[in-house]
Amino acid sequence: MVSEGIQTSQTAPIEMTHDTSPSSAQPNVLQRLADALSDTMDSQAPYRIGGIISEVMPTHFRVEGMSRFLKIGDCVEIDAPYGEEIGEIVRVDARSASVKSLQQKISTRIGDAAWKRGPLTIRPAPSWKGRVVDALGCAIDNGPTLEQGPRSIPLDRAPPRPLHRQRIDSPLKTGIRVIDLFTPLCAGQRIGIFSGSGVGKSSLLTMLARSTEFDTVVVALVGERGREVREFLETAVAKNRQNTVAVVSTSDESSMKRRLAPKTAMTIAEYFRDAGDNVLLIVDSITRFAHAARDVGLASGEPPIARGYTPSVFSELPNLLERAGAGEEGSGSITGVFSVLVDGDDHNDPIADSIRGTIDGHIVLERSIAQQGRFPAVDVLSSVSRLADKAWTPEQRTLIPKLRGLIARFEETREIRAIAGHRKGEDAELDQAVELVPRVLEALQQTPDDQASSDAFQELANALTPKRPEAPPKAR
Repeated sequence: MVSEGIQTSQTAPIEMTHDTSPSSAQPNVLQRLADALSDTMDSQAPYRIGGIISEVMPTHFRVEGMSRFLKIGDCVEIDAPYGEEIGEIVRVDARSASVKSLQQKISTRIGDAAWKRGPLTIRPAPSWKGRVVDALGCAIDNGPTLEQGPRSIPLDRAPPRPLHRQRIDSPLKTGIRVIDLFTPLCAGQRIGIFSGSGVGKSSLLTMLARSTEFDTVVVALVGERGREVREFLETAVAKNRQNTVAVVSTSDESSMKRRLAPKTAMTIAEYFRDAGDNVLLIVDSITRFAHAARDVGLASGEPPIARGYTPSVFSELPNLLERAGAGEEGSGSITGVFSVLVDGDDHNDPIADSIRGTIDGHIVLERSIAQQGRFPAVDVLSSVSRLADKAWTPEQRTLIPKLRGLIARFEETREIRAIAGHRKGEDAELDQAVELVPRVLEALQQTPDDQASSDAFQELANALTPKRPEAPPKAR
């Protein structure tokens, strides 16, 4: 008798023998057959493992007859009425497995067949530069057929080994004055841009994507509006388009694809990093990845523990973020820029707090600064780069804390000065702050249409240097 859920393309029956003596301690026939099939599936054995859909729900469906052959993260193919459908295993029990479809609309029916196909993989190649792909690594830019690389790479991978990673010590120039001055970046650093909606996050990402310090740029647009995708590609990365790979999963796509898109982008970035490239990875936004992971966790039966987020969300975030950064000796690096949408401008919500504790710095955009018409709306007092000391010279390490102190004094006395509570000469430090800080804040203003900064410290020094009055013309 052949077990349910197993097909073989061989014409000869599968021979199964077992010891029927009471003293036999060998595993039963089904277990031995499952072990044999698991060992041979990767060697192109002529077997196909399948099951039957027994339950369909709006968020997921269940498959019976193949549980012993599945593990979390495996995918199944479904012979759906309107074509092939792919789903990912999110829960397995003794009788059935819960499957989350990669399609937004589930079209399967009870009784449809489902077949195991293993974990999702992609095959990046150098020719992927300049292309736009979806979360599954399929081209969506109406270009030529996407070339496939020589090896398949799984979307879920382990980060580089900690003790084999290169040290981070190479400063980068982003061309954005406020970042190069107060939160400088290094090659291989991971930094987050924390912002509410409509505070200038996309504009800042546009300016970062134009940097010429990188060999390859990988952009993941996760949960974005459809109209913004083309706009971002034709403005933000237009100059570097030939070196950019874009991974797109818009807000109308399923939570499974929105969860996969950052992993696909990370896998592509790792491919170019391993080839020796200095890679810039931009994920906009990592919060929507967390939202999608929450949907998957709830569908698998996990309990919500913090504002509706499931425990797996807080394990998936560091697993993904740790894959960016410096590679092992002899490879390149991935400089990761992750935008974080803070719900209700609460910078201490669970997702923002978890990400901030994992990455190497954070840039905070404040709505109050944007409302003053100052862009980028970076709050330099709340923004930190944990690798700034590797980018600053000794003189700059002394200058920047002094500037921060003046800005802090200027901001905390704003209401006092508004009611004329300060008189010049009473507080020398405040007098200096009142004189210099407005000029500093004006010098930090920059838009995507402005030319990139070549030397932020020199430009700031020029802005703070008093202009000498022009000499009157000499009398003839």
